[in-house]
Amino acid sequence: MPHPAGNTRLKAARQHAGYASQQAFADALTQAAPRIGLGRMEVSVRQVRRWESPSPPWPRADHQRLIVHLLHLPIDQLGFTPPWQSTGTPPSVASPQPTHMPAAATLPLPQAATAVQPATIGADYTAITVAHRRLYWSVQPDHLHPTVVEHTRLGLHLLAETHGLARRVLATALAESLLLAGRVEFFDLRQPEDADATYVRALQAAGEADDPILGAAILAHAAFIPGWAQHRDEAAERIRAARAYARRGPASAEFLAWLDAVEAECDTRSGHPVDGLRAIARAEDILRTGSEHQSPDWFTWFSPVRLAAFKGNTQLKAGRLAQARDTLTAVLNALPAEEGKQRTVVLGDLAAVEVAQKRPEAACARAEEALDQLAVTWYATGMARIREVRSALQPWADEAYVRHLDDRLYGWQTTLNAFRR
Repeated sequence: MPHPAGNTRLKAARQHAGYASQQAFADALTQAAPRIGLGRMEVSVRQVRRWESPSPPWPRADHQRLIVHLLHLPIDQLGFTPPWQSTGTPPSVASPQPTHMPAAATLPLPQAATAVQPATIGADYTAITVAHRRLYWSVQPDHLHPTVVEHTRLGLHLLAETHGLARRVLATALAESLLLAGRVEFFDLRQPEDADATYVRALQAAGEADDPILGAAILAHAAFIPGWAQHRDEAAERIRAARAYARRGPASAEFLAWLDAVEAECDTRSGHPVDGLRAIARAEDILRTGSEHQSPDWFTWFSPVRLAAFKGNTQLKAGRLAQARDTLTAVLNALPAEEGKQRTVVLGDLAAVEVAQKRPEAACARAEEALDQLAVTWYATGMARIREVRSALQPWADEAYVRHLDDRLYGWQTTLNAFRR
């Protein structure tokens, strides 16, 4: 079946895997062939171009093995139409299935067949997506996540019953829903493998919508996964891809500053906080300069205060403790009341500053403030900060204030919450 915009599913999966150009993907396929027992063979950029064309040919068996090996997705989820779908002849060999993929990410992105949904379907689906966007800040993640996943399943089915503008609106909302599911999986539930697979599906949906800013947001979120694992080169590749998409925008000053903040976070996590501070300085310059472009409605996770929170953490990791204390204290005072998740992270960073300055009792006080907030809204990233602080407090483990923190940290409810999530 022809794809009017080309094979966006293969292109999205290729870029998500870190192959920014068709040439880079062709080279990687050629190099992988001997490693998986196919011997010496060459895949040309012309062949990749054909696969990403509006009418991609069904790859031959050895090419299928190579594509699946590099992209970790079944061949029939990459925009190719099997010949047996038109003949009714079943395939002789089933497509390899990826492992550890969440339910939201296992359904292929359907092509429109017969439009049976009304023209309002895109707007109706979007209304629910917008509600989920707001619910993220207050609803417990293990309650919200299944609902969002079911919503993405519905969106995938509706794409096959929608045409024209309604399909584009629907695909945009589906991409946002998949992005939200990935955010919950990564930041709230600490399931990076699931998040990575979900981001692939989100990028495919953004491709269907032809929304480069949403694609940039998905790629930048995907950069956090290798960044937090200290795979700096892979994170940098995804950030470069995100910047390429953002240039097709137009992107707002806030969005471009956030890309710098993502780079700073990945650099800092990879042990290069000075580079991170340079990226944050660029972001501050962008915000001061501003632009005439507005941020999209779904861009709700970043602000100047959030940038300052990135900065405080980076200053902490760079050993600039006095600066970090001042920055993080100002952030804590400026955070809106509804940003409880971010508050736990800032409190954890302030506790880490106190430990680094040999003030363990003050560190425990900040950590207990964070636990109070976590009791209201769970956030795995915030809890990870507190556990890091507690590890650093071990030299004072016999002090009463550290034991009191342990009683809170390992109480029945907190422990059960941690195990359940």
